[in-house]
Amino acid sequence: MNLTISGHHLEVTTALREYVLTKLERITRHFDQVVDVNVLLTVEKNKEKERRQKAEVTLHVKGKDIFVEQSHEDLYAAIDQLMDKLDRQVCRYKDKLQDHNHESTKRQELAAP
Repeated sequence: MNLTISGHHLEVTTALREYVLTKLERITRHFDQVVDVNVLLTVEKNKEKERRQKAEVTLHVKGKDIFVEQSHEDLYAAIDQLMDKLDRQVCRYKDKLQDHNHESTKRQELAAP
């Protein structure tokens, strides 16, 4: 798995890097066929009152790219919410892959006389 963590208007510290890595372990525990992960952490400086922190992930699995973004006032909270969304999408993708491997109804009728 290739992992890229970058920051926009933000220096990615070792604490942020470790936090993202621990959160990504949950994703790789559910689905181990992840090829590439790109994480972008952004601080938007529109106004002092509305300082928004944004986290984005692009996850490349076999045959599909999954993109998730989340904004919050706190970057750690944005990462938490982002990983929750990503986990739901990865589980949904995994279920789709597993659902296509069922037998057709004709074979089930012939097998049970």
